[in-house]
Amino acid sequence: MVFGRAALALLIERFAGYPQELFGRISHPVVWLGKLIARLDQSLNLAGVSAQEGRLRGAVALLILLAAAFIPTVIIARLLEHLPFGWLAEILLATTLIAQKSMRDHVLAVYDGLGRSLADGRAAVSRIVGRDPAALDESGVSKAALESLAENASDGIVAPVIWYALLGLPGIALYKAINTADSMIGHRTEKHQYFGWAAARLDDLVNLPASRLTGLLFAATDPRNFGRIVEVMRRDAPRHQSPNAGWPEAAMAARLGLRFGGPRSYAGELVELPYMGEGRSDMDRGDIKRGLTVFSTAMWLLFGGLIALHLIL
Repeated sequence: MVFGRAALALLIERFAGYPQELFGRISHPVVWLGKLIARLDQSLNLAGVSAQEGRLRGAVALLILLAAAFIPTVIIARLLEHLPFGWLAEILLATTLIAQKSMRDHVLAVYDGLGRSLADGRAAVSRIVGRDPAALDESGVSKAALESLAENASDGIVAPVIWYALLGLPGIALYKAINTADSMIGHRTEKHQYFGWAAARLDDLVNLPASRLTGLLFAATDPRNFGRIVEVMRRDAPRHQSPNAGWPEAAMAARLGLRFGGPRSYAGELVELPYMGEGRSDMDRGDIKRGLTVFSTAMWLLFGGLIALHLIL
């Protein structure tokens, strides 16, 4: 377990992020994973097969993906153990799979966009959510940004940091492969309901601890109301269609005194989601700024917890 390295990776990524110059030259590890998933989807996901065969093909694709993520990172991690400052190189590699700075920047762009115009706010939020932004007013844009911030704090930051802390570089690479596969093929569409089944179920499993921890971190940013926030989270989170997304969303809603969820449109189709929290439904860009403050404080709490575990263990 590398709690100290995980803390440093979280700290470095918070301020440095992934350099745009590096992205321009070699792209990003998640993009590499995405390209492999797309190839596996194209070659193994055949129309007209039975549900059983579709799931088997999806499981085979997932195993190939996990091997592609695990084997190189095991080799790299072992090589770095024998190099001077190899531990620092490993930490820098781990930062590429944490999305703390980019998440904050994207949500802050929604806040800034709404400060200019509703159209700019809609354009900014469309980069981080899948729902149709055209019909959203300022309240809808603000809610979409906050819900995305809460959910992605879990699967984009807390979860990869946890798996890095527990299993080192191979752990964070495996997690990111699973999470990327779920985002690409883990949907209940006609094309992927069977082929993406294994990826979706495994993603549910590996995100379970992080989703609960993220909710507790949000609650811990308000110690005086910690118990009430946890109570709302425990009540509302199980209503969510996702076994994990509801926990950080309900906690963020309760922490801010807001109510998330409700109807929204995806690709022209109206979807009714359960409500999270019991506060205001009307939101504005000021709520985004408050949400970012809660997010930032929660990430500092995560950093402090990792340092404490490093010193104790």
